[in-house]
Amino acid sequence: MDFDLTREQEMIRKEVRRFAQSEIAPVAVDLDEREEFSVALTRKMGEIGLFGMFVSEAYEGQGLDYIATLSPWRRWPGWTAPRRPPSPPAIRLASGRFTTSAARPKSANTCPGCVPGQAIWGFGLTEPTAGSDAGGSKTTAMRDGSHWVINGSKIFITNAASEMTLGVTVQAVTGSRPNGKPEYTCFIVENGTRGFKAVPMKKKMMWRASNTAELYFDDVRVPAENILGRPGDGFHQMLKTLDGGRLSIAAMGLGGAQGAYDAALSYARKREQFGQPISKFQAVAFKLADSAMEIECGRNLLYKACWLRDQKRSFEKEAAMAKLYCSELMGRVANHAVQIHGGYGLMKEYNVERFYRDQKLLDIGEGTSEVQRIVISRYIGC
Repeated sequence: MDFDLTREQEMIRKEVRRFAQSEIAPVAVDLDEREEFSVALTRKMGEIGLFGMFVSEAYEGQGLDYIATLSPWRRWPGWTAPRRPPSPPAIRLASGRFTTSAARPKSANTCPGCVPGQAIWGFGLTEPTAGSDAGGSKTTAMRDGSHWVINGSKIFITNAASEMTLGVTVQAVTGSRPNGKPEYTCFIVENGTRGFKAVPMKKKMMWRASNTAELYFDDVRVPAENILGRPGDGFHQMLKTLDGGRLSIAAMGLGGAQGAYDAALSYARKREQFGQPISKFQAVAFKLADSAMEIECGRNLLYKACWLRDQKRSFEKEAAMAKLYCSELMGRVANHAVQIHGGYGLMKEYNVERFYRDQKLLDIGEGTSEVQRIVISRYIGC
């Protein structure tokens, strides 16, 4: 077994770390305070290839493996850009999974600027009454000749209301299956389509610099060719997308844990009480030791899940485990970091305050911790 990153993977990790420290870290606090999604940072990330890492070279990407794609994320304190590479049909097609009807040429051009970081795309699944129960979607699409008419709403949708947003992929109920359960289909809805509106959401506790929106569909007409895949494939497509998204959330949890740990260790070595650095006190040293141990466990769990995916083997159980463990890991480490900082840990001048807030989304996004435990329990035969 080889636990080392390849030379290429290590080069990517170092370059992304350099970028995060030189470009993101200096402005992260200000962006968080002003609740501003940074178009400039997003474009810079596109310029160095961060949005096309696992996308096929045929679609302007680099065709890298998941370990190379996600390993840099573990070192990014204060992530403020899109939470994962955008999800237009061009990228779905590039990953060999989904495409629009009849593989029309437009499917490769719906979001032509996403890979180079000149545009972003939204992923419309969650609704006001359908969060963990994604099968409870109320948004509908009815066939009308050569078009489909979409009505309904979505909420907490990332990347959907920025000046860079070109459109969204939206799941809607399109009928009933033979067993009486709803049939779900995914549609491509481009910005500017009549009846479609995206409204930014503000006053969030965490991820304040992330672009988040409510979506409204009022008799939105889209051509039948805007179906992603085939009618009825929507629920399967969304579940597959969530499986991959769980790896991204796990990487963010691991990265956030590492960032909080680094900050706490540095502070503990410098802060003196009773004539010595507080890192020398067992109560503090044990918190740091526990954090270091759990981060190593999380890294191995995440990398195994990524390796399984790269080997085209079943990875869904391990993805759920990695997402659950790493997201909650960040919570434990950030809590220790704030405690080690004492009163300073409660102040916005110190990054651990933001780590503490930002972690909470990871317990909820891409399936709550409770849902992950349900998923895992089913895989182990409960």
